Amino acid sequence: MTLSLDSWRSKSYPKGWMGVSLVRDMTETNLQSTDAGEGQAHMRYTHYAQRAKKEGFPNVSKLFTAVSFAELVHAGNHYRNIGSKGDAVTVSKAIFGARNTTEDLQAGIDGETFEIKEMYPAYKKVAEFQVEKAAETSFTWALEAEKIHASLYEKAKQSVDRGKDIDLGSIQICTVCGYTVKGEAPDRCPICSAPKEKFKAF
Repeated sequence: MTLSLDSWRSKSYPKGWMGVSLVRDMTETNLQSTDAGEGQAHMRYTHYAQRAKKEGFPNVSKLFTAVSFAELVHAGNHYRNIGSKGDAVTVSKAIFGARNTTEDLQAGIDGETFEIKEMYPAYKKVAEFQVEKAAETSFTWALEAEKIHASLYEKAKQSVDRGKDIDLGSIQICTVCGYTVKGEAPDRCPICSAPKEKFKAF
């Protein structure tokens, strides 16, 4: 079943000062942390793309660049669902210390796997329990895209470990939810139902 972020936003619970939709505290904290985490992933993957290009892996560089954009989409979706104003201390898993393309890909795999197996399933459950439909949708969209990212990184690492660049054509990113696909964009995004025109090619 596909979900529309906009359709849920108007139903967010409850209404607060000046009619602004308030998000319950635990879901709000999770949104803040995922916005920070995806923003950090966006920047790390940008750095990794530059390093892969220098090391002679242009297709791996393209993969990192495309996924970096998808993470920016996720961060934006999470950010738009944050209801409060002011400062917040965020908690996110950031993997540092990689020094070459193989290590960069492993860091990507580890980060995506954490999001797939632990972070997003837990945050989805909290949002569902607190009847925060927009947040639940945002977390669902990111979770489904991260599964694809982890798989692509695993295949890329297998190639790089053999000293070869990954065989990769065009990569398409849905600008609405971050869904990632190799080759042609689908007529409709299988995650959010966005039309083909909403995909960005890399």
